[in-house]
Amino acid sequence: MPGTKPLQLHTSTRPISDWIVAYYDQTWIDFRMLWINRDNLALHYGYHDTTTRSHADALMRLNEVLAERVAIQPGERVLDAGCGVGGSSMWLAVQRGAEVVGITLSQRQVVRAGRLAARRGLGDRVRFEQADYTRTPFRAGSFDVVWAIESVCHAPHKPAFYQEAARLLRPGGRLVMADFVRARRPLDPTGERLLHEWLDGWAVPDLDTGEEQLYAAATAGLADARLDDTTAHIRPSARHLYTMARFSYPGAVALHRLGMRTAIQHGNVRAALRQYQALEHGCWRYGLFSATR
Repeated sequence: MPGTKPLQLHTSTRPISDWIVAYYDQTWIDFRMLWINRDNLALHYGYHDTTTRSHADALMRLNEVLAERVAIQPGERVLDAGCGVGGSSMWLAVQRGAEVVGITLSQRQVVRAGRLAARRGLGDRVRFEQADYTRTPFRAGSFDVVWAIESVCHAPHKPAFYQEAARLLRPGGRLVMADFVRARRPLDPTGERLLHEWLDGWAVPDLDTGEEQLYAAATAGLADARLDDTTAHIRPSARHLYTMARFSYPGAVALHRLGMRTAIQHGNVRAALRQYQALEHGCWRYGLFSATR
């Protein structure tokens, strides 16, 4: 279902890939201490519903929701595009019997994910590589599913992701994503300020609107595109993140001024405040997207 052609913005003077890698490498300690646990290894918002009772449950539940959305079957080959430290990749191997390749721009994440998979005895079912999901080294038609959780937001030119996903999928293959969606373009001045103060802190150049996502998918040759607004299911996590950041912010400011936390680490805390303020202002929503080849 076509929409409007996306406008891409990127004002950083450094390469976007360096910006993203620096963000995830430098903020790993924050994620490790305050967000993930060693069962899910999730660097995302999760999915709260009637089956979840805790933050950890919600982080695991998002894997289930996406896997159910595209009916992943045992033996299918899945590309985890923007895999982080491999939490979803390992879940797919164990819970769905999939063969998974996880890719990330960060070599540190590749090494960390590989070690974690080896400890779980999954070295023959999951592998991790350093690669750009808009220009992968894999042959055309080599995957049944392309899976992406809160990773496509980092792409400076998002249509390139859909083009590459379409190239990689076999006929009948499926793309499934969970990511942030811009409410409209443009927002009011306050909304644009809040949105970009959040995004700049998380190494995200901009977000696409839902119409822009659908247009990019259709242009790439993907069919049956479906985008569902699931903001209600991530709002508890957005609020939880905001609450943690609000209480930790004075200490974060002091540590940054003392040179004990980098500008990127400090920006991560500030962004955790702005993401919820931007959500409350109506700047963005959360969406589950799927399409077929």
